[in-house]
Amino acid sequence: MFMPNPLTPMLMLALAAPPAVAAAPEPDGVEVAQLTIRQRIIIRVPQPSRSAASPVPQPPPVKLDEKKGPKCVPITKLAGSGVARKSSVDLLLSDGSMMRAKLGDDCPALDFYAGLYLKPTPDGMLCADRDTIRARSGRACPISSFKKLKRHD
Repeated sequence: MFMPNPLTPMLMLALAAPPAVAAAPEPDGVEVAQLTIRQRIIIRVPQPSRSAASPVPQPPPVKLDEKKGPKCVPITKLAGSGVARKSSVDLLLSDGSMMRAKLGDDCPALDFYAGLYLKPTPDGMLCADRDTIRARSGRACPISSFKKLKRHD
């Protein structure tokens, strides 16, 4: 992630300003200067790594039931992601709970095998029918709904 130097805007303004002179002549016309600073922030939600030579045996797959989920999920609660089905991405939240983000039509979840990217929103929420997630390839997929995941006993 690129973090600009905090002195850059002041330096740019100083360079754009005309030099100070003791007896500056009156300008014949109007001088206009423009400075544009753009900053882009992208949050990466990683997929937990799977080590081939893991010394700890992996437990058998857990069956999960989908329940009605919320309209939005706080971005700060996202801890990880994984691909579970062909049209959805599972999200691990910081409190240990799980959500399933159902993707829009014609959006294969396989694109998100290496995690996902999302843009922070002003309200700090990731919402269905509003926000999109991005794969490393750059593909953007809309989130159609969220489902809570519960262990099937």
